[in-house]
Amino acid sequence: MKSERNWSVLLGAAFLMATSAVGPGFLTQTTVFTQKLGASFGFVILLSILLDIVVQLNVWRVIAVSEKRAQDIANAVFPGLGIFISLLIVLGGFAFNIGNVGGAGLGFQVLLGLSPEVGAIIAAAIAIVIFLVREAGKVMDRFAQVMGVLMILLIIYVAVVSDPPLAEAATKTITPDQIDVMAIITLVGGTVGGYITFAGGHRLLDAGVRGEAALPSVNRSAVSGITIASVIRVFLFLATLGVITKGFVLDDANPPASVFQSAAGSVGYKLFGLVMLAAAVTSIVGSAYTSVTFIRTFHKRIDQNENWFIIGFIAISTLLFVLIGKPVSLLVLAGALNGLILPITLGTILLAAYKTKIIGTYHHPLWLTVFGVIAVLMMAYMGGYTLIQKLPQLFS
Repeated sequence: MKSERNWSVLLGAAFLMATSAVGPGFLTQTTVFTQKLGASFGFVILLSILLDIVVQLNVWRVIAVSEKRAQDIANAVFPGLGIFISLLIVLGGFAFNIGNVGGAGLGFQVLLGLSPEVGAIIAAAIAIVIFLVREAGKVMDRFAQVMGVLMILLIIYVAVVSDPPLAEAATKTITPDQIDVMAIITLVGGTVGGYITFAGGHRLLDAGVRGEAALPSVNRSAVSGITIASVIRVFLFLATLGVITKGFVLDDANPPASVFQSAAGSVGYKLFGLVMLAAAVTSIVGSAYTSVTFIRTFHKRIDQNENWFIIGFIAISTLLFVLIGKPVSLLVLAGALNGLILPITLGTILLAAYKTKIIGTYHHPLWLTVFGVIAVLMMAYMGGYTLIQKLPQLFS
């Protein structure tokens, strides 16, 4: 019975991380880059998966061994750093959650013809109900699993119907015609950037999966999370590739919707609404939960009333969406912040991995450190570039 519960927790953490990553931005990024790079986007996906695994293993292992949340690890590395990182995470989480709420509204609009604002309120209510029940953690785990499986099945269906050129996709994944560095960075940031990689790591800690003895389980859960998100990415890539190979032109206003509609007609369009809704609601849950875990250790009242703070986070995000509409400038800034958060947080984790006061006698694998440093440098460069390029647009 205990092993079944343990497996459920590990799988729940993996799905929470994966479904937090698979939001409206994830769906749009995948279709847009496939349209731009064609079959060569397979190489970008492959390389980003390897980087994602390196990032996630570094972060989750150190969290488990130290038995501390990321902000507490950061404060142990340098006093005050945890507060700074928490501020970035929460601000970025708010901005992205507004986009998630908007995506859920779009999903309801496609499915039922509701206005995006009404749809967003209904989606927020669904997310809030999860945190009103007594065992919210278990409900959250199961909800993420069900929605994750639903998304995978629907996207696989559309990929099969679109009949993509599998041989070309396989060949170009190994020998691409072109390599787009920005696409690689965007995919890594969208899968393990900002709050996303901490969603599952903090969930495992809350569920009691901690200590050096738990590392094999932590490794399985971390890799499973990346695998789930990657399966969704790969099949969405194949679905889009099948559509564009047949000469269909994607709608710039909503590229993922046009993929589903081109592949499966009006039924496909409704399926897109369902996928968008599942992706958005699970991302709302993951963003709110993880953002609040970054501030719960700062005050007893937050820790004792965690679920109410999560509900407040969702409610405020929804209110801002309803009042502002499409907060383009806010989302641009959030994207830039996301590019900067990962190198700061991962760099902090790598430093913590070599401080005995944090990890005790644990020895961090050298290969994880080396590839982790490479990921930090890559994301720092591209995050800084994005911030310099995009910030002026906010004030133009």
